[in-house]
Amino acid sequence: MNELHQFSEQMRQAVNAEMKAVLQATHETPNPFYGMLHYHMGWRDENLQPADVNAGKQIRPVMCLLACQAAGGDWQQAVPAAAAIELLHNFSLIHDDIEDASPTRRGRKTLWTIWGMEQALNVGDAMFALAHLALARLVDRGVSAETAVIALRRFDETCLALTQGQHADMDFERREVVSVDEYLAMIRGKTAVLVSLCTELGALIAGADSQTVDHYAQFGLNLGLAFQVIDDILGIWGDEAVIGKSASTDILTKKKTLPVLYGLNHNGALRQLYQQPQTDEAFVQQAIQVLNTTGARDYAIERATFYSDNALQHLEAAEPSGPAYTALNQLSAMLLQRDF
Repeated sequence: MNELHQFSEQMRQAVNAEMKAVLQATHETPNPFYGMLHYHMGWRDENLQPADVNAGKQIRPVMCLLACQAAGGDWQQAVPAAAAIELLHNFSLIHDDIEDASPTRRGRKTLWTIWGMEQALNVGDAMFALAHLALARLVDRGVSAETAVIALRRFDETCLALTQGQHADMDFERREVVSVDEYLAMIRGKTAVLVSLCTELGALIAGADSQTVDHYAQFGLNLGLAFQVIDDILGIWGDEAVIGKSASTDILTKKKTLPVLYGLNHNGALRQLYQQPQTDEAFVQQAIQVLNTTGARDYAIERATFYSDNALQHLEAAEPSGPAYTALNQLSAMLLQRDF
């Protein structure tokens, strides 16, 4: 994967430099307000001293920049959009940690556990505003005002979809009955629309025509859907040594994933089993056996294959070119070709 590796290293450096400029991250010790932002990004420790914490693979911004280059543009022009997307993602993580009462993220204490819920909510709002300010920097890179306004509109429409997806996800936790269609709509909003925005904005900034931009958007949307469904499959049937977590966790916590919801909607025995208050290893094995006999795994694999095929068809229809296209294919394969 030479092309992906080469592009990724350079692109991540550019995106991180852009985010640090937007978040006013210098060598000087920040004030407490910006210090909280820098802590969440992994640039400072809880005493606001310099730190270098892995902030994830930053796949979304890289995807945005690769799409721009593959669509015939200059990826450097799209760096503000890529930074805005990553900041938006981090805003959602700050608020998610509060909503989920999560004590840790990336191996460290979450913001709210250190500075309190009120301050974490406020700094999450700040990250949201700063994401918008990052996007506005497109004009500094020579992007036309018209294109920047269109990008801002799509950015805000995606923000709304993300919050709707999060609303549905939290609502599902309180409901006993959730349909498969409701779940697919939820992951579309919670996960897939942000991936779609990455590839759409990349093509838009490249100056591609509306049909091509739509193909890139649909590529990202289906890629995001496929990725989540594959995650759901691996969360039950995955190899723990490969996925890096217990493959029984989703069942033990009765997490409403696609295979589970399919089983619950098609098998009374599984519904009865899930009414038990206690879960243990015997519960996990029994649930998996029922899921297997119900065809839940086969159904989820069919969905994952459908979305994967759609994603690649839209990518081909967009007629990308050059080494960035090769890197985009390599990135797609890394996300989609996971054993299940």
